[in-house]
Amino acid sequence: MKAWQVSGYGEPQDVLELAEAPRPDPGPGQLLVRVLAAAANFPDALLCRGAYQVRPPLPFTPGVELCGQVTAAGPGVTGFSPGDRVIGGTVLPHGAFAEYALMHAAGTMPAPPGLDDAQAAPFHITYQTGWFGLHQRARLAAGETLLVHAAAGGVGSGAVQLGKAAGAFVIGVAGGPRKAAVVRDLGADVVVDRHGEDFVAVVKDVTGGRGADVVYDPVGGDAFRGSTRCVAFEGRIVVVGFASGDIPQAALNHALVKNYSILGLHWGLYAQRSPEAVRACHDELTRLSGAGLIRPLISERLPLADVPDGVRRLAEGATTGRIVFQP
Repeated sequence: MKAWQVSGYGEPQDVLELAEAPRPDPGPGQLLVRVLAAAANFPDALLCRGAYQVRPPLPFTPGVELCGQVTAAGPGVTGFSPGDRVIGGTVLPHGAFAEYALMHAAGTMPAPPGLDDAQAAPFHITYQTGWFGLHQRARLAAGETLLVHAAAGGVGSGAVQLGKAAGAFVIGVAGGPRKAAVVRDLGADVVVDRHGEDFVAVVKDVTGGRGADVVYDPVGGDAFRGSTRCVAFEGRIVVVGFASGDIPQAALNHALVKNYSILGLHWGLYAQRSPEAVRACHDELTRLSGAGLIRPLISERLPLADVPDGVRRLAEGATTGRIVFQP
């Protein structure tokens, strides 16, 4: 089979090599799937750089999320049949940027029936992350104000939709007119182009000085620091990631005097520690999808040959929504 492999660490466009590799065999608790569509995620770039919290043995195939068709099941796996269309994370080193990949059966979900393969591929991580961040961690309530950074990006676009579905007033921050237009189309109530506006001033203005009740921050750096200046009394800042590359240091005395909370979100821990909650979340997300309230923002559907360039542009912050590769 064809597979993109990393044999040494570096930038995606430099270290990804297209190779002929043997089709992997599913081990206990695993599924072998034919890749129907693979979603690009920021961790894929980090994996190429050797900067992710998981370092699979070299060489490995990145691609942490997919929509696939079940081909075979490993020992002890029940509940799946050949031909089932499924979504979820992959088992590295046999990731999704290939014609076949491995998945953990316990974390594999049925693909929502109303989504095509490309739409289904990024559904799992985008909306599971958003749901657990907004509802499990921040307890977002209808009528509250939600501030979403990188709102035109993969996880940010999902948070905008989930915020609106929950009845929140959503302020989306994006970089540049093109991305701002995308956020507006997603349904955000207020859109801030950070290249020309100060999001802190806008948040204070549209909330009458009260600030945002919940902040969803996959960026870090200046986005986090500015958020501490416009978070509401008893507000919650959800730390999702550090796409800026700048991991800020929290001033706890500031959190104390302003009475706000800083909440870390590592969705993967829920998958490990509370799989029943993840499955219940999937059922609810599938319902929201069927009702037309959430739908992955797919900006590009590319062939497998374009993986290095697509992951590069994602890592550079040059993309909107999700990039999906289809063999």
